[in-house]
Amino acid sequence: MKAVTDGQILWEPSQQQLDESNMSRYMTWLKKHKGLSFNTQQELWKWSVEELENFWESIWEFSNIRSAAPYDTVLVKREMPGAKWFPGARINFADHVFRHGKGNKPALIFQSEHVGYSEISWSELQEKTAAVAASLKNLGVKPGDRVVAFMPNIPETIIAFLACASIGAIWSSCSPDFGTGSVIDRFKQIEPVVLFTIDGYQYNGKPYDKSSVITQLQDEIPSLKHTILVPYLNSEATHEDTLTWSELIKESEELAFEFVPFDHPLWVLYSSGTTGLPKPIVQGQGGILLTHLKTMTVEGNYMPEDRVFWFTTTGWMMWNSLVGGLLAGSTIVLYDGSPAYPDLYVLWDLAEKAEISNFGTSAAYINLCMKNGIVPKENRALPKLKAIGATASPLTAEGFHWVYENVKGDLVLSSTSGGTDVCTSFVGGSPILPVKAGKIQCRSLGCKVESFDDSGNSLMNEVGELVLTEPMPSMPLYFWNDPDNERYLESYFEMYPNVWRHGDWIKIEEDGSCVIYGRSDSTLNRHGVRMGTSELYRAVEALDEVVESLVIDLSSHGRKSFMPLFVVLKPGQSLDDSLKRQIETAVKDHVSPRFIPDEIYQIEEVPKTLNGKKLEVPIRKILLGFPLEKAANPGAMANPESLAFFQELAKELNDKEDS
Repeated sequence: MKAVTDGQILWEPSQQQLDESNMSRYMTWLKKHKGLSFNTQQELWKWSVEELENFWESIWEFSNIRSAAPYDTVLVKREMPGAKWFPGARINFADHVFRHGKGNKPALIFQSEHVGYSEISWSELQEKTAAVAASLKNLGVKPGDRVVAFMPNIPETIIAFLACASIGAIWSSCSPDFGTGSVIDRFKQIEPVVLFTIDGYQYNGKPYDKSSVITQLQDEIPSLKHTILVPYLNSEATHEDTLTWSELIKESEELAFEFVPFDHPLWVLYSSGTTGLPKPIVQGQGGILLTHLKTMTVEGNYMPEDRVFWFTTTGWMMWNSLVGGLLAGSTIVLYDGSPAYPDLYVLWDLAEKAEISNFGTSAAYINLCMKNGIVPKENRALPKLKAIGATASPLTAEGFHWVYENVKGDLVLSSTSGGTDVCTSFVGGSPILPVKAGKIQCRSLGCKVESFDDSGNSLMNEVGELVLTEPMPSMPLYFWNDPDNERYLESYFEMYPNVWRHGDWIKIEEDGSCVIYGRSDSTLNRHGVRMGTSELYRAVEALDEVVESLVIDLSSHGRKSFMPLFVVLKPGQSLDDSLKRQIETAVKDHVSPRFIPDEIYQIEEVPKTLNGKKLEVPIRKILLGFPLEKAANPGAMANPESLAFFQELAKELNDKEDS
């Protein structure tokens, strides 16, 4: 691959693309209805965070939010935590999904490893949602009751969620690849009354029977009153003490909506739970509705004719974000299975068949395609593809370049960064801005993102802590069962009083573009110089032989300075002295001689969360000698077997330290 310069312009919207974008339509609406004129995205962003109340009210009006009662004011007081938005309003998330009509046009497209391609119309989606909602009410489910799902990314999960939202019940989901203990840790905290579950699933060609897990969940979550089984792995599956999905949808009903206060809980999401009990993050119907309409429609440029895909499981906030595509009237595309089975073209095949317009994935998947020589444009027809989204970790300049060289030259590539905590992006894309290699295009509208130094001073063109200095509607209402907001305050407001610290390193440039440098709680600190891990990963993973890497800094813990690097190599490669020297040279030339690792180890896999994020902090704890139960939660990992190497290495390192 030819060299790529950070900041190099790779794509710019044509005049037609500018004129037809939802962002331009919104700016035109502001001029017509509010007398506000903005020449640039940066000007619009500045107004959106300085005139916070006027901005969010404009999103309400532009999006035609339907409320059964008028709101008293937009924002009672600008404060964090505790901001109260749109008091008096009574809304319903599902009402805004089904207001589009659209009849026999597809609402959902679905495919999995063992279930073929299918489409579900808007009419069918509405009919089944109505049936499930009515059945839940007949089972005694009331507004505010919790309904949980041990379900994969399949149509029944979407239907069950929309049914819950329509009646004001509170939704929460875990993917079936979670360890049983991790599922119980999450669900038990919120005392659900109904469980949706599948019998099993297939991943990477292998079937996984989950019958025994259903029994465990029923036994260990005493609040459960009903379990609903969706036969999935085996279409004839049954389980004692369950109702079947077919029983739930057999009666046809009219869909009705429970209009709830703006801050009525919509769902409970969870922190990763890799180092402790997962935090149950409660988000409101109104805050999510308003934020997702802004994110999907104005910034994401979703149109009613679009087909939107994100590769995700139900245990990651991107599933919740994908559901938000329905608010724009778009068709959403669901996939359940491995992105590499039977090969790395499986998702590109789906993009071709489903005529996907907006393709969302992780930076890691793009890097994997790049490393394995995947060239979708050579043998896949993607004429409708207009946008690619990348998240979960920073996308390198080389990753940007790969997309434009190997997928399609005329599309907007949006690298985004946000969090489960707010179920949206803090920084991301815009259809009216150019795409620059290695850069996130802009700060999200209504998100007062700044970069802070340790003393709380705002920085420009310097790396600092990503903070928010003004509230957002989708911020957590609270953590479930968190008296006095103790865990909530500790999670976000401990470092800077009344300022949200998210835990990422960010650099914001004069034009509003941004770069994320990894988690600030896994900072590298070598000889007084601090740096995020992403720069080192970029240098090391640019080598053809290296598939992935993990770096851990043990220097700041009262021991002799030691920073090991762990690398996953391509099949057939071995970590000999020559490759070690190449890695060291790459770090020296592209990062700094100060960050040359003290030792390099070859590993089979980088330990990751179920969402594909590298477990830097838990691995650091293991290497420092923490017992496994205090360092990591294997049940919340994609590959818990990868921990064994680090446990053995920890013994060696600590034996050396003691000798």
